[in-house]
Amino acid sequence: MKPLRIGLAGLGTVGIGVIRLLRENADLITARAGRPIEVVAITARDRTRDRGADLSAMRWHDSAIAVAQDPEIDVAVELIGGSEGPAHDMVRTALERGLPVVTANKALVALHGDRLSRLSSEKNAPLLFEAAVAGGIPAIKLVREGLAADRLLSVGGILNGTCNYILTEMRATGRDFTDVLTEAQAKGYAEAEPSTDVDGWDTAHKLAILAGLAFRPIAFSTLSVQGIRDITATDLKFADELGYRIKLLGMARQAENGSVAAWVRPCLVPAKAPIAAVEGVFNAVTTQGVFSGPMTISGRGAGEGPTASAVVADLIDLARGTAIPVWGTTTVPAAADCASLADLNSAFYLRLNVQDRPGVMAELTSVLRDHDVSVHFVSQHDAATGCADLTIITHQVPEKAIHAAATALAVLPVVTGKPLVLKIEDPLA
Repeated sequence: MKPLRIGLAGLGTVGIGVIRLLRENADLITARAGRPIEVVAITARDRTRDRGADLSAMRWHDSAIAVAQDPEIDVAVELIGGSEGPAHDMVRTALERGLPVVTANKALVALHGDRLSRLSSEKNAPLLFEAAVAGGIPAIKLVREGLAADRLLSVGGILNGTCNYILTEMRATGRDFTDVLTEAQAKGYAEAEPSTDVDGWDTAHKLAILAGLAFRPIAFSTLSVQGIRDITATDLKFADELGYRIKLLGMARQAENGSVAAWVRPCLVPAKAPIAAVEGVFNAVTTQGVFSGPMTISGRGAGEGPTASAVVADLIDLARGTAIPVWGTTTVPAAADCASLADLNSAFYLRLNVQDRPGVMAELTSVLRDHDVSVHFVSQHDAATGCADLTIITHQVPEKAIHAAATALAVLPVVTGKPLVLKIEDPLA
């Protein structure tokens, strides 16, 4: 049997994981793919580094583009990362050659998937990216293939293990964000420069891909993104007392007019919801379909093993001759702006630190009333001397109303610090 010959760019954790998996499970993979799969060409920034794997039989190239141009490979695998530069150049070069591409690069697909999918179609060159979303969870296959016959109403979930680990540990130990982030970095769960994760952009990249598969490609720059830096251990404690968990969610829903509302936010999730039980570095993907109903799948969203497994699953599909359009449909509309969230209704959690004196509640409720924000529940907790923390749960109100009210509350003399507004969300409701 002629092997499927792979050219691989990027020999970090995932790249070496792919090589190790192909070797250790060679017989199993050959049986399932119908032919052997072998890495024959590679490139990385540092050729001399000891990576704990024998690479001597593989051809070294000086650049990712050189790998993509290698006439003796059947598939280009991009594991460099980054939405621009060598990663983008390699993928584009391979597709222009008519060469199938497998990538784990969520930023690349989220930002350039619209153009790359058209190139893939023009050149009849498959572009596969199972590993780009939620690591070892088969999220792409679920949405693009498993639910291909259904009309989805929503898709999303917990898509970043770093944030989920931080929120889980803050809740369990009562420690603050900075302390737990430092621990996560020491354990390898967070990058040295963590902004992409904790500010919500990693989740946003993955959500953009899921939304494109479930509904239509979206213009990434119009996606509403908020991270977890403002969440305190106190918020997690208050949420617990109210019967909720705080999770960073990415969610997309299609409106009746065909537009897609998509956002990334820390949210209060009912403690009874399946996704509330997903803790630590685990991810969860949720879908709601007209026929399929609610669904939640969870697992490890990152790391050598899960991500390498997803990459090799795509290679097996190619070896079998399976070819599915990038976005799961032969006719793909151009990327569209996300719908405005201003008029979308939701209940909200509002946390205020206020002076503890008579008349304060009257001032606050007056502002809320002026902005048509109806209060469902109020709880007061002692804070610093002379101050109190107020937690307010609203009835369903438009987003623009609660944010306008929070802005007005922030300038009141009785309010100390910035109010925190969190959406209350049940992904499967």
